[in-house]
Amino acid sequence: MPQPRIHRDTAANRPDGTSRAHAIRAAALELFTQRGYQATTMADIGAAVGVRGPSLYKHVSSKQALLAQIMIGTMDALLTAHRTAVAGTEDPAERLRRATEAHVRYHARHRLEAFVGNREIRSLEEPHSTAVLDRRDTYEKAFRELVEAGVAAGRFHVASARLASYAILDLGMGVAVWYREDGELTEDQIVYQYGDFALLLVGSG
Repeated sequence: MPQPRIHRDTAANRPDGTSRAHAIRAAALELFTQRGYQATTMADIGAAVGVRGPSLYKHVSSKQALLAQIMIGTMDALLTAHRTAVAGTEDPAERLRRATEAHVRYHARHRLEAFVGNREIRSLEEPHSTAVLDRRDTYEKAFRELVEAGVAAGRFHVASARLASYAILDLGMGVAVWYREDGELTEDQIVYQYGDFALLLVGSG
């Protein structure tokens, strides 16, 4: 999988009083994207934020804890965005559109988190692995239930709601790889078109 472009405007590089813990997380995210989790050391992360040796452990207990923080935080943010997106309407097509748009928008804005989340799931240890996988299952189920509700209402026409939900989730993950702020289309244009794609995928009518 190609790596998303790394932006240097991270908490680790801003002298604006951003908390040290936030800066460490941002540096870890960037290094995990560049080098991979296994090839990144705590010393590398400390050097990126100007913290050496034992001082780093005042802010974070381990490299594994940083990876878990990033990946659990990503899934919690996606779940929150989903719940917010579908609130306020019971129309199946509108709910699926809103959920897809929130999903795609998150991946356009958080490309490094998406990249690390997909590549480094194997690097998580217990109980972090289960914590992330459970959240992923919950997130997929939320999309599947939207599709099932549309099918039950006679609005969607798919052979498998599960496969449809997987395909819609893949839309966002793909955007995280290729999207650029200076590209041909704006974020809003891409988000809206991907909402259309999701509705076409489920045979909305």
